[in-house]
Amino acid sequence: MIEFNHIRKSFGEKVVLEDVSHIMETGKCNLIIGQSGSGKTVMQKCLVGLFEPDEGEIIYDGVSFTDMGIEQRKELRQQIGMLFQGSALFDSMTVEQNIMFPIDMFTNKPFAEKLKQVNEVLERVNLVGINKKFPAELSGGMKKRVGIARAIVLNPKFLFCDEPNSGLDPQTSMVIDKLILDITREFNMTTVINTHDMNSVMEIGENILYLYKGKKEWSGNKKDIIFSKNERLNGFIFASEFLQDAKDMRMLEAKGKIDDNRDMNELLNGDKLV
Repeated sequence: MIEFNHIRKSFGEKVVLEDVSHIMETGKCNLIIGQSGSGKTVMQKCLVGLFEPDEGEIIYDGVSFTDMGIEQRKELRQQIGMLFQGSALFDSMTVEQNIMFPIDMFTNKPFAEKLKQVNEVLERVNLVGINKKFPAELSGGMKKRVGIARAIVLNPKFLFCDEPNSGLDPQTSMVIDKLILDITREFNMTTVINTHDMNSVMEIGENILYLYKGKKEWSGNKKDIIFSKNERLNGFIFASEFLQDAKDMRMLEAKGKIDDNRDMNELLNGDKLV
């Protein structure tokens, strides 16, 4: 679990985050959404220590990250995996070398043991046998999966993903979403995802933080969004007429199920028997 309280971050006179508090839950896909410039990326960089908040506290599993010294933060970062927006693979390295990079950095394991870890995560992301390929030989979706493999190779407790579906077609995006969700549950990680992808929001949004101009505007899950009356959230999620119609249909559908359940309960209790 990652908890942050009353986070404030500014650059000069420009305030980017103001009094933001939320809890990122373990075993769930925690999404940070909002328009460009709303503070999503800055929030994520504060959480991993790339930026220092001006005010507020960040807590990892009950321990204050804000109060940690350099050595303590180094230890914690070994428990953090990161999937970058552009995958950030090293072009001059093979897939195997890219995934082995964090193992080389943080461990002194023999090569055979490191290779075993590489092959295990490649199997987990359904990319068996591509060890010797270079990034230039991979599709966009394959690069994302290699990036995920590298992010989880040290079996982290925390996984951060920055726009994981950027540049991918809708079908491949769904594959990446499902993979991240499955891995999150399988390893019981606290996964934090920055995204503009509304399909991701509606498919894997188990705990969502919506930022508006650097402030917490709304939080909930993908089901809550359907019934939300927050005008700013609705304007962001259901920006087009088509998506607004889809929301209205889902609401009517859900209401119909509620009415059907109520009728069934009344019948079972004898209230409508004649």
